[in-house]
Amino acid sequence: MVNLETNYLGLKLKNPIVVSSSGLTDNVEKIGKLVEAGAGAVVLKSLFEEQINYEIKNSIQKGEGFDYPEAVDYIKEYTKENNVNEYLNLIKDAKAAYDIPVIASINCFSTGEWVDFARKIEEAGADALELNIYMLNIDKNGKAEDYEKVYYDILADVKKEVNIPVVMKLGFYFSNLVKVVNMLSGMGAAGVVLFNRFYEPDIDIHKLQITAAEVFSSSSDLRRTLRWIAIVSEMVKDVDISASTGIHSGEAVVKVLLAGAATAQVCSAVYKNGPEIITKMLNELSEWMEEKGYENIESFKGIMNYGKIGNPALYERSQFMKYFSSLE
Repeated sequence: MVNLETNYLGLKLKNPIVVSSSGLTDNVEKIGKLVEAGAGAVVLKSLFEEQINYEIKNSIQKGEGFDYPEAVDYIKEYTKENNVNEYLNLIKDAKAAYDIPVIASINCFSTGEWVDFARKIEEAGADALELNIYMLNIDKNGKAEDYEKVYYDILADVKKEVNIPVVMKLGFYFSNLVKVVNMLSGMGAAGVVLFNRFYEPDIDIHKLQITAAEVFSSSSDLRRTLRWIAIVSEMVKDVDISASTGIHSGEAVVKVLLAGAATAQVCSAVYKNGPEIITKMLNELSEWMEEKGYENIESFKGIMNYGKIGNPALYERSQFMKYFSSLE
């Protein structure tokens, strides 16, 4: 019988499958189905800084009789407290109902008053906090270090407020991802999630409108995730990596663990197939471990990362022609 237990952020998980922040984790009943299917941990649906600010602005614009600064301040505080209290209750209820780690999530793009939410999240009983930072660097005069500094500043401010592990969920829009992860690790980040799946636009050529591109990931999206997990896990030793984007099978879970990830975050696969896909993935992982003779996750985690394969350049190839030119 193989042992699927793993450690992530100093937390013991019964297995490495984590359900990522989404509508799948926005209430206790849904979380219960994920737990029943075998999820090792859940990341609650994000508390959105942008959404809270939008609701405040919308309430003020629609309101009447807000001629006094005190009235505007009241609306701001009421909107914040209402959103935050609902979120804190979800944390408390999930922790009371289930025995797996519950990781809170904040979707943010700046430092500011919202950082106070982090302390309340810890007090509510969250086991860790994932910071889902969404921003695109579109300033033509902007410097890469200015873009990176936003991440560093947010982490530094949150670390002042909480003692629970803090995880940074990153996109791949960095000129030097390894450097960024290394800096975040040095500043106290317990882990990073690679990668954040940002909203992507599309164009309806008939209606001439901007629409949303495919929301769900596909199994082919795993390629970028694998490359960078393999590289980062070798280059930055003191940070846990959670793989995200493109994980649709037990085979994919095996691959990200071999590359050096501590956990595999799933979302699109559950939306498409239901919570039972988690059970199937765990069975496939167990069968593979038994076939290969691995008794636990640690015995094979990272054995195919950048530093352990015979030819690290295989993870560096950036041009198809460079690859194909070696074939006869």
